[in-house]
Amino acid sequence: MERIILTRELTPFEHLVLGHLCDGLSNSAIALATAHTEKVIENTVSRTARAFTINSDGDTNIRVLLALAYRALFGDTSFDKMHLPCVHLEVGPDGRSICNRHDLPH
Repeated sequence: MERIILTRELTPFEHLVLGHLCDGLSNSAIALATAHTEKVIENTVSRTARAFTINSDGDTNIRVLLALAYRALFGDTSFDKMHLPCVHLEVGPDGRSICNRHDLPH
């Protein structure tokens, strides 16, 4: 598989859609949550996949790769919403837990 890179800045709406995608929502659920049509969400997912250089080839689940790429680059609040600790948590010198990979205090 080719290396996945982000080729441009994402719009605020793309960030919103990808955040919902990372939460496991379907296109129809994202459309409902954002007050857009399912077609707009489909187009946004496709456009952001291209921005991450993710291509469809029949064996690839674009939504999964897109969620992984987005989480790797922008962190992941999905675990917080599910009340699951990030696997990268470590106890810092002040006794607080911090995610060294995503630079997020917990």
